[in-house]
Amino acid sequence: MSRRILLGLIAMGLLQAPASAATCESLASAVLPDTRITSAAMVAPGAFTPPVAPGRGGAGRGGAANASPFAGVPGFCRVTATLAPTSDSDIRIEVWLPQPANWNGKFQATGNGGWAGTIVYNALATAVTAGYAAVNTDTGHVGGTAAFALGHPEKLTDMAYRAVHEMTIKAKLLVDLYYGSAPKLSFWNGCSLGGRQGITEALRYPADFDAIVAGAPAVNWMNLHVGRLALNLNANKTPDAAIAPAKYPMIHDAALAACDGLDGVKDGVIENPLSCRFDPAVLTCKAGQDPASCLTPAQVNSAKAIYAGVKDPKTGVVLTPGLEPGSELSWQTLGGLEPLGNVTEAEKYVIHKDPNWDFRTFDLAKDLEMARAVDKDDALSSSSTNLKAFFDRGGKLLMYHGFQDPQVPSENSVNYYTKVLAGSGRGLAGKQIALYMVPGMNHCQGGPGTDTFDKMGAIESWVATGSAPEMIPASHLTAGRVDRTRPLCQFPKVAKWKGTGSTDEAANFSCVNETTSRGTR
Repeated sequence: MSRRILLGLIAMGLLQAPASAATCESLASAVLPDTRITSAAMVAPGAFTPPVAPGRGGAGRGGAANASPFAGVPGFCRVTATLAPTSDSDIRIEVWLPQPANWNGKFQATGNGGWAGTIVYNALATAVTAGYAAVNTDTGHVGGTAAFALGHPEKLTDMAYRAVHEMTIKAKLLVDLYYGSAPKLSFWNGCSLGGRQGITEALRYPADFDAIVAGAPAVNWMNLHVGRLALNLNANKTPDAAIAPAKYPMIHDAALAACDGLDGVKDGVIENPLSCRFDPAVLTCKAGQDPASCLTPAQVNSAKAIYAGVKDPKTGVVLTPGLEPGSELSWQTLGGLEPLGNVTEAEKYVIHKDPNWDFRTFDLAKDLEMARAVDKDDALSSSSTNLKAFFDRGGKLLMYHGFQDPQVPSENSVNYYTKVLAGSGRGLAGKQIALYMVPGMNHCQGGPGTDTFDKMGAIESWVATGSAPEMIPASHLTAGRVDRTRPLCQFPKVAKWKGTGSTDEAANFSCVNETTSRGTR
């Protein structure tokens, strides 16, 4: 928000400036539309301890208490507020403002995960330590479940998109009041739900952010919920079809044997699963073979179902992509005996509106129709790929996704990115939108791949130069020590070893185009 608009709001009586914007404490007297400032106070360097309030899972508004990650956080002004854009809204936000001498002049809003319900303090700490004025919200409810949505459509709208937009507008007003100037650049940074939140902002409020980092974005969210439940049931059609977790390493090793060396390096990571032609049928039990060391025909079909994903029963279009070769060690997430909790929460409280609903009564065609009926305006799904208004303003969208993601299938991002370019023009690739797939990374982080990289540094460089990085340096750490580096390439390019030098050093790899195929999957 510009300084001119801010002053206009004050002049119209819609915004009351504090007696002095020079101190943190003075922000407590600011009057913003639909906002109640609940506290404003300086926090000494390393002194922040996250609050713990009663709530589901013992967490509540502030999440789990753990002071250790905040020891290195410099002093900052902490503002807490409650936003009420509707009579049923109760959106808690926290705005963390670096001391003026430490402010980089920029704004960073941070995202949530799952069904939200907590303030994400680690994200705030990372942002404010880097010099950004930062903000986060619980999206208007307590605890990581969807139970809040039952009988509260306004709260569901808050969680879907309104809370993040309201948070952003109010936080920018506080930034302007505190520093006496608006941020020169505004960034979004989130993964999973946070990735979807970022893309939702670009779709609905293209002026809120100059650049967005969206990791493992759960776009097509309602389709994902229904499709992931169908995938789970397809993998567990009968008791003898279920794959015991003890067999996951066997399947994983077979997938690596088939595809790990395709990039010229055998390192326990499949660089490009989209080109992998692994068929789990090679593990079918032979006569007299110990069943612990092989898969029954029913289990082979279950493995194929996990790789294949789920299609719309009416159109045949992919509803939810399958998991990639290399993800097998985490199949319990979507392929275990019980469906993913986030999925059943959506079915109970949003789709069926029945807390006693039993996933065993699931019907793909009917549930898909119901899911789409409750989300006619795409509020929850954020499936639209029309980002023209965001791009026309010069907005930049950096997407990233781990190829071993066991929760939000990685091809969900590939498909979204491809559709954006198909609709908006391939000339936008690397200029307004870029996708970086992370080999060997799980959901947002973790796994044997190089999952540590500077997302904000990459988007900052992009904004400064006008072009997305051709590659992003990434590292893998063991016990806090870097033991491998690799380049993350702009999709569809992949990292290829040059043939000489250590395979654990990024400098010995280059980003090259590679034809991809789903093979037998």
